[in-house]
Amino acid sequence: MKVQQLVLCIAGLLTATPAMAVSSEVDLTQSFVGYVALLIFALAYCLVMAEEYLQLRKSKPVLLAAGIIWLMIGFVFQELGQIDVAKSALEHNLLEYAELLLFLLVAMTYISAMEERRLFDALQAWMVSKGFNFRSLFWLTGILSFLISPIADNLTTALLMCAVVMKVGGDNTRFINLACINIVVAANAGGAFSPFGDITTLMVWQAGLVSFLEFTDLFIPSLINYVVPAVIMSLFVPKTQPNTIGEYVELKRGARRIVALFILTISTAVAFHGMVHFPPVIGMMMGLGYLQFFGFYLRKTLPRSLAKKKAIAMANHDEAALKRLGSVVPFDVFKRVSHAEWDTLLFFYGVVMCVGGLSLLGYLGMVSEVMYTQWNPVWANIMVGVLSAIVDNIPVMFAVLTMQPDLTLGNWLLVTLTAGVGGSMLSIGSAAGVALMGAAHGKYTFFGHLKWMPVIALGYIASIICHLLLNHQLF
Repeated sequence: MKVQQLVLCIAGLLTATPAMAVSSEVDLTQSFVGYVALLIFALAYCLVMAEEYLQLRKSKPVLLAAGIIWLMIGFVFQELGQIDVAKSALEHNLLEYAELLLFLLVAMTYISAMEERRLFDALQAWMVSKGFNFRSLFWLTGILSFLISPIADNLTTALLMCAVVMKVGGDNTRFINLACINIVVAANAGGAFSPFGDITTLMVWQAGLVSFLEFTDLFIPSLINYVVPAVIMSLFVPKTQPNTIGEYVELKRGARRIVALFILTISTAVAFHGMVHFPPVIGMMMGLGYLQFFGFYLRKTLPRSLAKKKAIAMANHDEAALKRLGSVVPFDVFKRVSHAEWDTLLFFYGVVMCVGGLSLLGYLGMVSEVMYTQWNPVWANIMVGVLSAIVDNIPVMFAVLTMQPDLTLGNWLLVTLTAGVGGSMLSIGSAAGVALMGAAHGKYTFFGHLKWMPVIALGYIASIICHLLLNHQLF
């Protein structure tokens, strides 16, 4: 393969969107506007990758880049007499983004509600109070990351487990670094076999390429991806006991019922998608209605609940309980909505619109021709995972979906797996890794993660082989 083709291939994969792009007969890949658009997006994404060092939120550069790219497209297509084509593509991308925005917003609202009701604090306190040694905590945080991330998403899960590790690890930098690497690998692997575990899997599911139950075919490969490096790294974790003090965390009223409502919301989204073939976001928005009604119930019954608890606390002479009751505030759904990761959601918009424009200019069609026509699709999908470690898995998967390659179910599952777990090879390859570098600043670092990349790569290779062997009938 020529060097020029490889460069174009990598450049195209850096330009990604979830939308099934509206195509144009105009090829502007060799035009001045096309080159400038590529340059603008590349510069914006360089600023995104340097977010930790520049302290510049990642949404800002891509929002600006999206506006400039589409402004240039508007002028060019107007001169060519095809402004309706550009407008149709723009509206198509906006519709795709709106579906994802609302879906993620509901999921983030539920997670924020669980956090406000202190569910995650209670889990953290339980783990600290049990007196586990460092090696036991290494395995416990990894296993819980793998099991929670399919529901709560890999980023939230990683941050939760990192808080536990930081609390028990103290000044033991070696343990914190290894435990954080283990959490990132486990959270990304757990998110790969569930539509709710990562934005990449959500995109594949919403595109109708893999059904909800078909994602379970990736469970064992994902498990292998986590277990192989975890077993090796655990040998370097000491069995010594951490110096920690346990604390009691009382769940706020309605905490467990919110978990039940979240499960019901997920079931509703799956039912809308599977039974009537509507976008899952319709079910998620209905689930937001569940939470709003429950919030209304909590507010209306708060005075009666407080009076009852106050009577019990006074009868037991529990001063601490009386003090806690004084700080109780009503549950507010819209306040939970405001706590969503708006920077991530706006970054998502910028990427979608930037790459929607680049796709209209013809770049992703060129890359698709190289990767999925001249290459074997299996090798192309493996390369997607490698690139996701460098670029971040979200834009890479968007690129693949926009290319619309003609793949078998086995290959769609393969690219879902590789894009999901490939980002674990570098700390900057996934949202979980980037977030933990900030949460455990100075203790979990890029180079600390890089030293274990060969071990993580073994898990990556093993998971691919496992998928090819177990699900060979799907190819």
